[in-house]
Amino acid sequence: MSEPAWWQRGAIYQIYPRSFADANGDGVGDLAGIAAHLDHLQALAVEAIWLSPIFTSPMADFGYDVADYCDVDPVFGTLADLDALIAACHARDIKLVLDWVPNHSSDQHPWFKESRSSRENPKRDWYTWRDGKDGGPPNDWESVFKACGPAWTLDETTGQYYLHSFMPEQPDLNWENPEVVAAMHDTLRFWMDRGVDGLRLDAIAKIAKDPLLRDQEGASRRHDEDWESIHEHLRGIRRVIDEYDDRMLVGEVALQDLHRVVGYLESGDQLHLAHNFVFIDQAWDADTYATSIADFEALAEEAAWPAWFLSNHDNPRPATRFDHDGLGAQRARAILVMLYALRGTPFIFQGEELGLPNATIPADRIVDVDGRDPERAPIPWTPEAPGHGFTTAADAWLPFVDDALTLNAQTQAEDPDSTLQLARAIARLRAKSPTLQTGAQQPYDAGPDILAWTREGEDERLLVAVNFSDRELPLQVEGELVLSSDPGRNAVSASLAPSEALILRLAT
Repeated sequence: MSEPAWWQRGAIYQIYPRSFADANGDGVGDLAGIAAHLDHLQALAVEAIWLSPIFTSPMADFGYDVADYCDVDPVFGTLADLDALIAACHARDIKLVLDWVPNHSSDQHPWFKESRSSRENPKRDWYTWRDGKDGGPPNDWESVFKACGPAWTLDETTGQYYLHSFMPEQPDLNWENPEVVAAMHDTLRFWMDRGVDGLRLDAIAKIAKDPLLRDQEGASRRHDEDWESIHEHLRGIRRVIDEYDDRMLVGEVALQDLHRVVGYLESGDQLHLAHNFVFIDQAWDADTYATSIADFEALAEEAAWPAWFLSNHDNPRPATRFDHDGLGAQRARAILVMLYALRGTPFIFQGEELGLPNATIPADRIVDVDGRDPERAPIPWTPEAPGHGFTTAADAWLPFVDDALTLNAQTQAEDPDSTLQLARAIARLRAKSPTLQTGAQQPYDAGPDILAWTREGEDERLLVAVNFSDRELPLQVEGELVLSSDPGRNAVSASLAPSEALILRLAT
């Protein structure tokens, strides 16, 4: 069995910096807060942490609107704080991945300020400007954020519309312009030179659009993303990254066509990993998940390494999303086992190791334009209210989950049956198991409503089984119990508890 790359060995843990830990007491998380909790991350045996954007930003989209690609926003700290965090992570053999936003900048970025100043400005073509059509926008493209409507805003200064795939405060960069490409490549080198180990490419499919800007209505494919030029753009980005040793690229490839997703991976000179949105968008059904996993395996074969996730800063937490019958907490535990035991890299969103549900956000506390506040609630570190160890401020920037008193990290660390202890156990198991890291994977028929597969290494064979139902199901398999998501299980039995996931060691 070949030695895996670092991004294949263990989990990549996503940190939403505003909500991880606040060191300076202003109610918003920061880089020093992350550094203060590296023991927590090391106990989870994380291979790397991925930070949602920490660049200078007016925070219209909480960092995904970048005003300076080569500096840290003061709300999070300084470049020196980031350098210190990188060094502290590396001292613990933890890699650090930054969230890079290539599709758009902030409208406060100096590039855009120049671009919008006149039609003759040298940076005019760094963004996409067009005259209107029939008294309205140049075409029928819509913003990803439904509340924002059309993907075009009329700028009164020059009388033209500019393109924004997201908020009007996030104008799209024009990747058809070689000067833009060169400038963005320089930002990659800036972070690689500082010791960053990898980049997560936000909304990467959006950088490649139909240069003719044709209408979407009636078209057989999307014109506002995933154009064929994406592959050469990715190869250019990869060439920059390959100037450095042992660096990694993972893309947010938010497409619903697995053939297209694998196309970003299979040539070996584009992305190393791609977030699989086909997988996260499934209903809670064993056959559906089995098909999704098998489809990726069939398309990828040996050319593409899978990346699995069921939670992030843009999606409801599993404990809430899959709580249709009151078993959301159990399913959140089962999902941890499933993600770590699948062949591929698990991506874990902060708080997933605590089994956190979505927070309840009162109407007067809503801050996000696209309704994503509930999954972004701050991490409760201790039972003490009001700050729960997250902050010394009277109030955090968003409310905590309702059950912070019991779901906080300190309380769970003291409970051998907690979700945190399960997360630590499955992470340690994968860290020491070549079979779970890179072993072969085959589907296994364990009966209706059970998702099951085997992992096979040089001298080990494991069976993973997940009960997707709300009832006990028979499991007629002989083997040695390795781990279960059910804290009540202490031996192998002929059944799976409702929403239980377990790993058995089979005879070889």
